[in-house]
Amino acid sequence: MSQQALNKGHSYQGKRPQLGKSVYLDQSSVLVGDIQIGDDSSIWPLVAARGDVNIIRIGERTNIQDGSVLHVTRTSPDDPHGYALIIGDDVTVGHKVMLHGCQLGNRILVGMGAIVMDGAVVQDDVIIGAGSLVPPNKTLESGYLYVGSPVQKKRPLNEQEQAFLTQSAINYVWLKDEYLQEMQN
Repeated sequence: MSQQALNKGHSYQGKRPQLGKSVYLDQSSVLVGDIQIGDDSSIWPLVAARGDVNIIRIGERTNIQDGSVLHVTRTSPDDPHGYALIIGDDVTVGHKVMLHGCQLGNRILVGMGAIVMDGAVVQDDVIIGAGSLVPPNKTLESGYLYVGSPVQKKRPLNEQEQAFLTQSAINYVWLKDEYLQEMQN
C-alpha cells in the first residue's frame, strides 16, 4: 500500500476524508473526519484539518500550504448548523494560515499567517494580505485586496493580480504533480 493510500486521514465517528483525483497529501499532514478534497488539490507539510464536529469541503486545484490549521464550529441546540469550513476552487492558502468555520469562494489568495474566523464569507477573486485578521461574520467583497487586523478593504485588484490568483493555483497543481511523480519512483 502506498504512503498516499495510508495518509488519507483518520476516521471520526465513521467518517473519513474523501479525496478527489490526483490529490497530494504530504505525509506529515493530519486530516480527521468529514473532509472532502476536490481534484488536483494539495495539502502540504504540517497541515492540520479537523472535520470532526462539522464538515470541511475543499474545492478543485486548491492548495493548503505548510503549517495551516483548518477547523470548524460545533453544532448545538442554539445553533443547529454551527460553522462548516467551505473553500472553493483555485484557492491558495499561504503558510501558517488559520481558517475556522468560514466560507471562501473561488480564486482567492490568503496570505501567510492570516486568520479567518467563524462565519466570515470571502467572495470570489480576493487577496487577503499576510498577517491579516478577518473577524467573525465579516463579508469580504469580490475583486478587492484586504489587509490589516482587522482587515480593511484597501483597493480593487488590478488585472495582473486577478490573473495571478488563477496562476498561483496552477503553479501548485504543477508542483503537486511533481511530488506525486516522485512518490511513484
